[in-house]
Amino acid sequence: MHITLRRTDPLNTRTACLIVGTFADRWRDPLLLELDRRLGGRLLEARRAGEFAGKANETLLLQPAAELPARRILLVGLGPHRQAGLEQLRLAAGTALGQLRGKRLNDCACALPLLDLPRTTPADRIGAVAEGLLLAGYCFDRYLTADRQPAGTLPSAVRLLAGRGAATPEEEDALAAATVLAEAVSLARDLVNEPGNVKSPAWLAEQAATAAAAAGVHCTVLDRDELAREGCGALLGVAQGSVREPRLIVLDYRGGRAGDAPVALIGKGVVFDAGGISLKPAEKMDEMKMDMAGGAAVLGACLAAARLKLPVNLVGVIPAVENLPSGSAIRPGDILTSLSGQTIEVLNTDAEGRLILADALTYARRFQPRLVVDVATLTGACIIALGHHASAVLGNDPALVQALRRAGEQTGERLWELPLWADYDQQIKSDVADVKNTGGRPAGTITAAAFLQRFAKGFRWAHLDIAGTAWIEQARPCHPKGASGVGVRLLTAFLRAEAGTAG
Repeated sequence: MHITLRRTDPLNTRTACLIVGTFADRWRDPLLLELDRRLGGRLLEARRAGEFAGKANETLLLQPAAELPARRILLVGLGPHRQAGLEQLRLAAGTALGQLRGKRLNDCACALPLLDLPRTTPADRIGAVAEGLLLAGYCFDRYLTADRQPAGTLPSAVRLLAGRGAATPEEEDALAAATVLAEAVSLARDLVNEPGNVKSPAWLAEQAATAAAAAGVHCTVLDRDELAREGCGALLGVAQGSVREPRLIVLDYRGGRAGDAPVALIGKGVVFDAGGISLKPAEKMDEMKMDMAGGAAVLGACLAAARLKLPVNLVGVIPAVENLPSGSAIRPGDILTSLSGQTIEVLNTDAEGRLILADALTYARRFQPRLVVDVATLTGACIIALGHHASAVLGNDPALVQALRRAGEQTGERLWELPLWADYDQQIKSDVADVKNTGGRPAGTITAAAFLQRFAKGFRWAHLDIAGTAWIEQARPCHPKGASGVGVRLLTAFLRAEAGTAG
């Protein structure tokens, strides 16, 4: 899908479909009034009949015949004006594209950027609408055979209508940035959706290296022997149950000033998680190919930062393993020695993500980062606490946590802070090692973060648990079923703010 900016009168635009946004409480908008007049009062009639009230993501498709140059008019609701923001604009754009899927339209024109949203600029609205369209257009179809191609083609060209005069540099930049972000999210989704028989740690490392080279990011990959020489006992312990050998993927982007301490992003990369000896239930185990969504998010964010040329130094660390049961797998009760030297009693081999993150956190110390953020599909308890609508954030620095939450609100990838009081440390104390890898069912998300905090001492650190948001069970306007790509846009927005270039 190719998106361009166009300065023209929406109602005089020749297109296969004109997309117009409507607030539930703003029916006196001049564009809507003129549209209603040209359509002979059909908008008012539809409203009176209860066919269309402007509710969020509600749609109405009209065919104006000779009354307008557009062959179709698609109205999309955004709900009450006072509640609408950039996320609702994204969702409206995604909803509109979903309605047009399969209608064999060559092009469409979108007037959504013309909507008046408080505290937003035209560039903000252009970026949000473009993101919504591009994210909604994603489809993972590489394994469909010729006679099973997905039903529903999309418009090949979309014109964003942005009012009178020439497009400003800020608006062009917003469109370009939205394209970069959507491509980074699509890559992350592709990696997560890839089946387990393809997605080994080595394969993931190859994909990361190829994508990094194209974006100008340096990539180093450590294999099993190198990890053993380093002393990554926790990571290797998780990996020892699979014949597929582990990798540690290290990304290095230097966009900031020489000598400035980098931001470190760490992403869990369990390419398939059967739980090890502590075997998961068979139901939905097929979805455990998504247990490397944190690693995919970190890769996507690093690539986006490089392509956007953000003035920040950035390191990404992705520990990649497969967690399977076998004769060589770690057992409940085993004790591992981590890269930090701390010993870990493994009570549950399905609490493996925190083990590989522990070594990754320690490995990141050599870069002397000014802050560290780890991202992981870490605990089922997070889904119980927050459902599928928000990710959890915990950390040792309130300002860092708040900066991440602001980025989440900005991108629609919301975060909710959970406490990390010292009281929770009691649950992970071991009688036979320095720490145990699970504190039991109570406060599972918090005790997992408390475990990680032991390996994050000495730097500003935050942990994002995306277990409930990385995988979508039912399609949403900007999220098809499957991998969501959550974290890419959030982390990029956070990095833009850190670099002082927030748009």
